[in-house]
Amino acid sequence: MDITALTFNERDEFKRKSIAEKAISLFQAEIDISPMVIDGSWGTGKTEFCHKLINLMNEQESHHLIYIDAFKADHANEPLMTVLAEVIKILPEDGCKQSFVKKALPAVRYSLKTIAKAGVSHLLRQDAADVFDDFDKQIQQAADKTLDVTVESILKDHVEAEKNLKALQEAMAEIAAEKPIVLFVDELDRCRPNFAVDMLEIIKHTFDVNGLQFVLVTNTQQLKASVNHCYGAAVDAQRYLDKFVKFTLSLPATLNTGEYNEIPASIEHYRNLVNGSPILEELNLGECGTLRTIDTMIAVNRLSLREIETIVRHIEIYVTLTQNGYLKTNSIFGFKMLAAFSIVVYSINPQLALSILNKELDANEIGKVLGKSNLSSDLQGYPDEQELICYMLGITAKYSSDTFKPSEHEADTWKQHGAAYFKGANWRTDDFSKVCSNVINALNMC
Repeated sequence: MDITALTFNERDEFKRKSIAEKAISLFQAEIDISPMVIDGSWGTGKTEFCHKLINLMNEQESHHLIYIDAFKADHANEPLMTVLAEVIKILPEDGCKQSFVKKALPAVRYSLKTIAKAGVSHLLRQDAADVFDDFDKQIQQAADKTLDVTVESILKDHVEAEKNLKALQEAMAEIAAEKPIVLFVDELDRCRPNFAVDMLEIIKHTFDVNGLQFVLVTNTQQLKASVNHCYGAAVDAQRYLDKFVKFTLSLPATLNTGEYNEIPASIEHYRNLVNGSPILEELNLGECGTLRTIDTMIAVNRLSLREIETIVRHIEIYVTLTQNGYLKTNSIFGFKMLAAFSIVVYSINPQLALSILNKELDANEIGKVLGKSNLSSDLQGYPDEQELICYMLGITAKYSSDTFKPSEHEADTWKQHGAAYFKGANWRTDDFSKVCSNVINALNMC
């Protein structure tokens, strides 16, 4: 599915339409929120939300909407050109484009003179042809002239810079006066630090124009790392960003399922993907109990939406390679539980998966991915699945085997519980890691 064409009506499994509607109300209000940040960690669905928001705003036809994938433009190393190129695309084909280019050209020429001629030529070869023919020709003429980088020339250019900048801002203000502009800059957190910081500063100092609003779709933590990379660890990156960012919208990591019950959005994503997979639909993974183990691992490890997609892809690969393997509908529950655990480990912690194969398992590492640090001291009833997996794999672990070793008077009880999960199976062993090894080997196509 083309993500750029997605709408909330087609898919809104994380109930984010109301967030988008509130964001739109801010764009339309007389509040200075630009630049605004749509913040989220890696793989939280920021880009999809951005496109759905744009498509929702398009229905109202109240703004010019511009989308920039900053990561794709990163190679050009010239954020001013990147933004202007997209602005030109929204202009009508009458004299408006030529007029804007004429006013913008001096500012662009000044920007080009601050980089080496070789860099300018590379930039023009890569991007100018895609922008606008007349714009291309005029900038090329500027680049073909000898770029005087002496101190005297730079000082003279600087005297003109304010005049050129004002002309560009006036040209932008004329466009925005007819119809406000919202410009979305996505993937800034994936860019080289210098480009990301340059983009921030261009937005702040060049495009501070009435009627023009910027939305940065990014991971704020990564953006802070870019600031520190450029200016040093001693710089307070948060205070630096506070000078640029007016408002931050953080995409929620949880989903309200009704009756004040919230679950991580990633768990809902997992369920939707499993239930919607034609490969997995007949396995009833959401009903056989393995869902509880995977739910816990998703929550404990705070997995992103992209990591969930990787897990489900690996489940599909496993059942395809093994013709369902341990996840068959009629398979013994213990096999299903350990298979689900093994696939998640293979997806999110390859080093742990390798230690299982090499019989160099550290019981503490098992506990970490399952959110357990020890066994219940006074077991009442049945242990939960995660605790039981820690027991099953911990008792034969090469390292830290005492972590999940039951007390002497409860050893038989734990052994009985472990056996109960494999009731009806012909397989008998105390080395439950063999099941995990089989699953991991299958994924490795061994």
